[in-house]
Amino acid sequence: MTCVAVLGLGNMGRAVVARLLLAGHEVLVWNRDASAGERLPDGKAIAVQTPAEAARRAEAAILVVTDEAAVKEVVSGPDGIAAGAKSSPVVLIQMSTVAPHTLDWVADALPDGSAVLDAPVMAGPGKLAAGKGTVYVGGSDQLIRRWTPLLQDIGHVSHVGELGSAAAAKLVANSALFGIVALLGESIALAEGLGLDRRTAFDVLASTPLAAQAERRRASLETDTFPTRFSLRLAAKDAGLIHEAAADHDVELRLGAATRSWITEARAAGHSDEDYTVILRAATAKNRPPNGS
Repeated sequence: MTCVAVLGLGNMGRAVVARLLLAGHEVLVWNRDASAGERLPDGKAIAVQTPAEAARRAEAAILVVTDEAAVKEVVSGPDGIAAGAKSSPVVLIQMSTVAPHTLDWVADALPDGSAVLDAPVMAGPGKLAAGKGTVYVGGSDQLIRRWTPLLQDIGHVSHVGELGSAAAAKLVANSALFGIVALLGESIALAEGLGLDRRTAFDVLASTPLAAQAERRRASLETDTFPTRFSLRLAAKDAGLIHEAAADHDVELRLGAATRSWITEARAAGHSDEDYTVILRAATAKNRPPNGS
């Protein structure tokens, strides 16, 4: 059994906690809004007051927060992980979706004796809680060997390279995910624009590479409900990271730019707190013929 701290108790953080508790680990938890801990299993996770306390008490601290600004605050704030690690070295397992260069900053911010693993997760909270997520891991071979057993308690581990490589892998995976959902929306819009009804459109898509996504998203489109698993607000943040990373490395993403435009439009329409797949609504509604066919 390992004493592990989980810092950040959003949907993903709570799923990570559930996996670790199921595996029998001692789990410390912290969240900026302490009320998030009320949604955890009673009496099983131990709340701490600050990230510094978590670093002093745990062997490893898993960071699952919203963005780079939150990462920097939790790591280097007055009561941050780095402050706690000065007296008790810790391994920081960085699971937030951030730009690859952020991992270099994290490594530099930690005091001597502490280390960082790059380990974002690809899965929705439900899939992750069921142990069906993928943990992309980047870092030194020695550190990865030491912590792979713990990460396997969370999901399938995929070693993708050195520090920062896992953050890059997560951006690639999200780029593909966003793009395929946008393509699905445009394909349905095209079918309806050409006079095919919605049922026929799905029958057609069932014989294409979009079949699995079409079937998975059909209920949301037919009921016009998009229960939030991964919010559009977070998807927009990640789409921005993808755009910036591509620009930094002189990679042209024409389809990525189009996908990002659907995300931006859906946010402008006030759907930030809905699931990112609400871009399907934006694509199909915008392109629906005047007669509604």
